[in-house]
Amino acid sequence: MSIELRPVEPQQLPPSDNLLQTAFWARLKSEFGWQAHCFSAEFSAGVLPCGRQPLVLLTRSLRGLVQIGYLPHPLASMADSDAAPPAALLAALRRKLSQPLSLLRLDLAQEVSRLSAGALHAAGLYKAPVDVQPPSTVVIDLDCDDQQLLAAMKSKTRYNIRLSLRKGVEVHDVAPQRLSQWYALYRETARRDRIVLHSFDYYRRLFELAAEDREVELRLLFAEHATTLLAGIVVAMVGGRATYLYGASSTEKRNLMASYAVQWRALQLARDSNCRSYDLFGIPPADDPDHPMAGLYRFKTGFGGRIVHRPGCYDLPLQPLRYRLFSVAERLRFVYYKRLRKRLPR
Repeated sequence: MSIELRPVEPQQLPPSDNLLQTAFWARLKSEFGWQAHCFSAEFSAGVLPCGRQPLVLLTRSLRGLVQIGYLPHPLASMADSDAAPPAALLAALRRKLSQPLSLLRLDLAQEVSRLSAGALHAAGLYKAPVDVQPPSTVVIDLDCDDQQLLAAMKSKTRYNIRLSLRKGVEVHDVAPQRLSQWYALYRETARRDRIVLHSFDYYRRLFELAAEDREVELRLLFAEHATTLLAGIVVAMVGGRATYLYGASSTEKRNLMASYAVQWRALQLARDSNCRSYDLFGIPPADDPDHPMAGLYRFKTGFGGRIVHRPGCYDLPLQPLRYRLFSVAERLRFVYYKRLRKRLPR
């Protein structure tokens, strides 16, 4: 099987239900340190699904020393087929590269069961030191009514949703003009959970670009109690898929379970907007009580849905020496932010 890549402008990309392979995402990243290269992927005869597929490659230079190419969920709409093996994709892409890269990083969209380690190694790929997008997630089918959605949840989750609403938590779909209020709560969440976040300008442009895009719709949902903002989330909807992107929560009135109420409303809103699925976008790989994010696993899997495991990021080294130096630096950075930093006194 062969793949032919035809360079296109972002607005000429074929439609996709994966946010990371849209013109919107290419435009956003191009304003924050990346260069976006867009292609229309065409396949040899007999490959299904037929038709053109979008491909967005992001590149950036790190202090002029290392040149990175990153493919976020390439050919995501074909993730359920056995077409487009990594070797064919990489061969097609290398023919089109107009600049020398130190490495190509693929954030694979296929589930683990569809990609053997042998096929990845045969394509010259090595497991990356870190993952960019979360490899494991929960995807909820929205082809059902409220009662069916609730019935698929764990009993504790249903209880917390009903408790939150009964105690007077109200969820509103608010205008982007209130984004600064959400960002203040998001910063509070980041300090508490020791996570790194973007600048306010990043999220502001996220909404501004979405307002200009026909394919992508962003929603900002607030859960409030007596005018106090308790939780707020950002949800993206594109091509029939809704994705929970960012979430913030307050330490105030945690007994009101506002985070459950806001996710419940997001599920309803996505379904009523004709989305077929809702991606909770990231959980730990297993139900491990010793994992630092064990609470996140219990929270998200409580809403039901199907747990999806992807391989995560794999690298194709193109400049071996520079790649090795970059890998060492990346591992050290990971250890600091994901392990040491979380143990430091607040």
